[in-house]
Amino acid sequence: MKMHDARGGTGNPLKQPPWLESAEGKMRRVGVELEMSGLGLDVLAGCVAGFFGLEIRSRGRYERVLEGDPAGEWIVELDYDLLKRLGRETHADDTLEGELAQAAEGALAWAAEAIVPVEVVGPPLPLERLGEVEGLIVRLREAGAKGTSDSLVNAFGMQFNPEVPATDPDTIAAYLKAFLCLSDWLVERADINFARRVTSYVDPFPPDYIRKVIGPDYRPDLSVLIDDYLAENPTRNRMLDMLPLFLFLDEERVRKVTQDPLVKARPTFHYRLPDCEIHKPDWGLYLAWNDWVEVERLAADPARLTGCCAAYRTFLDRPIERLLDAWKDTLEAEWLGRP
Repeated sequence: MKMHDARGGTGNPLKQPPWLESAEGKMRRVGVELEMSGLGLDVLAGCVAGFFGLEIRSRGRYERVLEGDPAGEWIVELDYDLLKRLGRETHADDTLEGELAQAAEGALAWAAEAIVPVEVVGPPLPLERLGEVEGLIVRLREAGAKGTSDSLVNAFGMQFNPEVPATDPDTIAAYLKAFLCLSDWLVERADINFARRVTSYVDPFPPDYIRKVIGPDYRPDLSVLIDDYLAENPTRNRMLDMLPLFLFLDEERVRKVTQDPLVKARPTFHYRLPDCEIHKPDWGLYLAWNDWVEVERLAADPARLTGCCAAYRTFLDRPIERLLDAWKDTLEAEWLGRP
């Protein structure tokens, strides 16, 4: 399988992860979400539909469903759950209650326009189609899409959801260990905008949880893996949100801890860290994706992962090295950049 951009994207290569197939022997899939401003809902929906050759269907006043992609529906929406719910309701225009409801919704929509992004939510695409997302980003940039750093209040993100290659606890724990070891490096590479850093959208993992997971004896079964995560991270607001995967694997266990309706079950990792800098000509999916592949490569190499975890534990136990922030240099010199 060759991952490339057949539609004229940034021209930067997308790295291949070590696991190209799921446990079922099918090509792994990735869902991508892009938040932005600068384009109205219908203009944005038209751009996406035109790029992929899709048909547009309205679902209320603030959502558009794009149909015709063999991978599934694309969604273009205002990223505000309350307003989307109101937009699906029908108001009685000839009653006082209906007029008040319309006025309230209009005021809410007006206020939301300044700070709430419009969002493109893609279906789970086969890995070989990721290059098409790069092409879409270029198309939206040319149409006038604006990203995180275009305004001080733009807390816009790009999220993607790589399908897990397997759902056994050893594989999932390996990903968690690798991600925790690389999290400081990922944050520096992502250079997160101030507007997103001051929110709780991409909070780091608690230090005690990190120490537990990267420990040499941490090989839990699935129930313990989920319980340990929920005890320290009962929230969507983590750089790597594991709740959708754990909800997919054990709904009852997760729902005892969180009833958040925005947590949807799916067999994926939910990577929430990157900004969406869609207005910048050198920005693309490749930046965050290629860094994520380093997580996958480390998770897939047991000997290197064990050594990296040991080195990171040593670093965490040395306050002076932590103060000097030396771990990222150590990572790049000793633990990354290997096929």
